[in-house]
Parts: sequence; structure tokens; C-alpha cells
Amino acid sequence: MVERLLGAVGALLIRGPKGCGKTETGRQHSQSEIDIDNSPRIKTAMAVDPRLLLEGETPRLLDEWQQQPDLWNTTRREVDRRQAKGQFILTGSSTPRDFPSGQRHSGVGRFGILDMRTMSWSERGWSTGGVTLQSLLGGEPPQPLESEPGLPEIARRLAIGGWPGTLDLPDDAIWVSNNSLLDMLVEEDAARSGGVKRDPIKLRRALQSLARNVSTECSLATLAQDAGGADGRLADETISDYVQTFHALMIQEDLPAWNTHIRSSAQLRQRPKRHLADPSLACAALGLGPGKLAADLEYTGLLFESAVIHDLRVHAAALGGQVFHYRDSNGLEADAVVELRDGTWGAFEVKLGFGATDEAAASLLRFAANVDQTRMGPPATLTVITGSGIAHRRPDGVSVVPLGCLG
Repeated sequence: MVERLLGAVGALLIRGPKGCGKTETGRQHSQSEIDIDNSPRIKTAMAVDPRLLLEGETPRLLDEWQQQPDLWNTTRREVDRRQAKGQFILTGSSTPRDFPSGQRHSGVGRFGILDMRTMSWSERGWSTGGVTLQSLLGGEPPQPLESEPGLPEIARRLAIGGWPGTLDLPDDAIWVSNNSLLDMLVEEDAARSGGVKRDPIKLRRALQSLARNVSTECSLATLAQDAGGADGRLADETISDYVQTFHALMIQEDLPAWNTHIRSSAQLRQRPKRHLADPSLACAALGLGPGKLAADLEYTGLLFESAVIHDLRVHAAALGGQVFHYRDSNGLEADAVVELRDGTWGAFEVKLGFGATDEAAASLLRFAANVDQTRMGPPATLTVITGSGIAHRRPDGVSVVPLGCLG
């Protein structure tokens, strides 16, 4: 994806949550680099001539560029001057709009944007990747592959997460690393994002509320009440600012509703589903290890759904697709809808236990029957994603794929 974008635009912005591997990925595709920090040397260069920071072999990596927000416009102008593709790679854990500095050009036509996420189960080595999202959306039946990690191992994977910096660490060290990452995100990044000082204690409560409500359509009002605790409900503007800050730092990535043509008069629900950048963030926020997760099947099911949505987003992005959820006033729903740019779409239900596939398959068939397929076309796939079992296509046409087989 990086190579594809570098061949099409003058500069590439790789953005994603802290610790997901942006800098290392940028290094693997650059010929020179500079760390844009707040050192006197960098500040002097910005004051004298910011273009000095852009000199070097290309692609040139500008790591943590947002430390000097005016560099955005400088890079844009240099791309215009050079009239060449693949000149710069910018990496950062915040979006440009969160560091306002006068009039900033959007970068349209000069910049490409790559949203980077933590590692999927396939990238982490927990999935064989034998059944690809591409093949499912191509209408192919899944190969009969088996994945049987068991509930304790699934809980362990959810708590570990997909942070590349922890790949070679023992589990105990991973818990420490994940907790330290969360502390830094809350007490440093979120507490000071955009030059605004925020209360770290209230921020942590808000993040814990999001963690408790992962994979649900929890409203801001509910989050405000839950996060306020004994101190009383948080003000509307406070919880709204916190959620916007979590989004800006890419700690939170909600799942939007799918707007489509339906046959019935049911009203579409527009509220997004709440998700964090990685399921392990929810575990760290709530102090949940594998043992506690395995003892709470209901919450583990919600967290497993969040892990599936995360992986579908990773795989769909490589295909140029997007992921949504669907729910209407009649209670008809789909946990995920993947739609490609050419209009190809497929619907997915998520079930932690293999024994719930009958119910999930029936729900998917009802959902598909309610979509106006004369306008949208038929679904390329209806798939139930499970925690374990054997990948196969059922007699009713619904596919069943364990997450440990998805790639």
C-alpha cells in the first residue's frame, strides 16, 4: 500500500496510534530521514528556512512531523516545486487539523494518506490467512481449514494485542508494556493534545467507559454519565472534547453505520459502534488479564467482535474497501458490512462460540433479504466469523470462517 501511494502522490502521510509501527514502516520505504522534534536545531531551521529539513535522498522520512505543524505547508509547496512523485513520507500519531497554525492547506492532490493500524491476527502469526477477505468477496467458498485456539488462548490474544514492539516479549512484559502505553496516551498525549490541558483522571475514566462499551452503540450521554462516576455526569462539551481527542490521537476508531437502500420501512440507526484502536487497550484500561476475560464470556464476546472489526479493517484497506455496521428499527443487524469501491459488498456476523453459527447465519440471510438488491446488487458473501472451528460454506450459502483462518 505504501509503494502504491508513493507512486501516485508527492508526499505520503502515514498516521495511526502511537506504537503501531509507523516510523519503522516509513524507514523501510525511505532513503533518508529526520526526526522532527523540538530541539534548538530544528527550531532554528524552521525559523531560517524550513526547506533545509527537506533536503536529502528521496523518499525522505519526516518522523513526528506534527511537532512542527508549519512543516505541512512547507512540504506541500516543495512537492509543487519539484513536480515529482514519492518525495516525502510523513509519520505522526495525530491528524493535521489537531495542530492548527494559521491557514493550513488540505494537501489535496499532493498528499496521500495511509491509516495504519496495529497488527492483525494474520500479521501477528495467530491466523494462517488461508481464507482471504478478497476470496470471500470474490464469491469463493472458504477452504476447509481448522482453527481451535480455545477460549483461554483467545482471551490471551485479546489482552496481548497487535503492538509490533511487543512481538518478542514474554506475556508478563507485554502487560507492563501495554499499561505503560496507555498511561502515556492518557497522561501525556491526550492530556495536552492541541495545546489544551485536560484532566488525566477524567480522561482515564472516559477511556474506561469506552472500554466497557466496546462494540456497542453507546451514546455520548451514556459515556458522560458512566465516566463521571461519583463526581457526577461529565458536561456534554467535556465528553465530546475527550472523544474528539481520542479520535484525533487514533486511540478510538468508531465503526460508522452503513447507509443503504432497504425494502422495508424500517428506520436505519445512524449511531456508530464504539471501538478502540486495539482490543488490548480496553484490557489495559480496565485491568483485565486473560483469566478475568475468560471468566466473563459476555464481555469477551464484545471484545472478540472488536478484534474481528479491527482485522476486517486491515484487510479491507488493502483492497481499497471500507467497513461499516448495520442496524435498523426492526432490530435487523449485521456486525460488519465490507464495501469495496466498485460496489461489491459482503455482510458479516461475529460469534465467539462456534455453536452460535445457526442463529448468526439466519440473521445474515434476513438482513440480505431486506437489502434492495436491485440497487445494491446481491452480497458477494454472507459470513459468520467465529473464535474457533472449521472454515466451510453451509448448505444455505452462508460461510463460516474462524478468525484464526482469516487473512
